Amino acid sequence: MPFANVFSRRRVLVTGHTGFKGSWLMQWLQLLGAEVSGLALDPDTNPSHWSALGMTAVHDYRLNLSNAAGVRQAISECKPEVIFHLAAQPLVRRSYAEPVETFQTNVLGLVNLLEAVRSTDSVKVLINATTDKVYAENPHSPGYVESDPLGGHDPYSSSKACAEIVTECYRKSFLGPLNIAVATARAGNVIGGGDWAEDRLVPDIMRAAAAGEAVRVRHPEAIRPWQHVLEPLSGYLRLAQCLLQTPMDRHAWNFGPLADTTLPVKDVVKQFHDAWPAFPVTLAEGHHPHEAATLRLDGSQAAELLGWHSTWDTQHTIAHTVDWYRAFYERGEVRTLSDIEAYVQAAIAEGLPWAA
Repeated sequence: MPFANVFSRRRVLVTGHTGFKGSWLMQWLQLLGAEVSGLALDPDTNPSHWSALGMTAVHDYRLNLSNAAGVRQAISECKPEVIFHLAAQPLVRRSYAEPVETFQTNVLGLVNLLEAVRSTDSVKVLINATTDKVYAENPHSPGYVESDPLGGHDPYSSSKACAEIVTECYRKSFLGPLNIAVATARAGNVIGGGDWAEDRLVPDIMRAAAAGEAVRVRHPEAIRPWQHVLEPLSGYLRLAQCLLQTPMDRHAWNFGPLADTTLPVKDVVKQFHDAWPAFPVTLAEGHHPHEAATLRLDGSQAAELLGWHSTWDTQHTIAHTVDWYRAFYERGEVRTLSDIEAYVQAAIAEGLPWAA
């Protein structure tokens, strides 16, 4: 079993489990034999990956993180040993339109969760998934390292930088003394089947390809670290495994992709077009809110201390993503399980310690 079988029969809570990353993580945890619970709002897209999975045998709490009493009750009932905190308002452009709601969810919602964790004696590990956008912008950086300054131009990035500070505060002040291991995990742009969020490049491409419509690209020169959703999730799981087994003195972690997957938007669009040439591409004219021009992550800490690095290159990442959507739109199939199995086999072939 991957991850030394540490998740088998272990109680695990995923916040944001109805979202894109959260639903992939729930499926993987169930495969690993965990007793999984989820805490989230209803899916905000139709279709949604969570609905398509049709998962059963899970404890499903539909709550807003602003409901502090409800969050405390849910954690008291499911008594998680491990918490993966993925619930968030995750969209940059929406954060410009809804800054108050973004900070309420991403900062105050986190505080409510951490307060609930303080009141239970079951939690051993808590991992807060943030983003590569927590770093103060430095377009000349060869790759952000975990000790680089935090920042954030837009409300989403700023709220996640705040979430990093809040997490560190609670680790030092409250959770550390209770012997709860706490860490933050920062990942780049994740792609893969089942994402239908608004204003995201790959969902926009897949919707356009399925409908035979044009894709409107906002920032073709923007450089991003692209990675399959399973890449950071394997990092989160590996980090939790290590924290369950031994204390660690590092509390912030980058889970970045291979070097060849840090590409301009225009190159990613071209590769998707080559794989599924069913959509024209146009430039979205007009003014667009600020987004960082360049984002790169240095994942050397995770490689050195966790034995983790990305497994799939750009070709495999895009091929699996396109195959997932084509199977869904053309045949009504959901290829999540087969993608997880293929990814684990690739990690075994790479000799990664978590997959052994």
